[in-house]
Amino acid sequence: MKSIKHFFLISCLKATELMEKNFHFKLSFSERLQLKVHKSMCKACALYDKQSAAIEKGISRQISQEHIKTDIEGLKNKIHQMLESK
Repeated sequence: MKSIKHFFLISCLKATELMEKNFHFKLSFSERLQLKVHKSMCKACALYDKQSAAIEKGISRQISQEHIKTDIEGLKNKIHQMLESK
């Protein structure tokens, strides 16, 4: 019984590690279960997960917008070069 209790009850530190890992890798079934149980009992970690997801989404959106801007500038330069050469 003790090992089952120990398996399901993880610390907030372990929960935040799993949340961050989940942004970049697929969690195993046991890790997803542990995280779900922990967040159901710990409102601070549930809130942290929501806030981290929002930050991660904003960062990825910013990165994709920067790539678009650099591609547009590169395309403008190519067009100018082609116009000047003709």
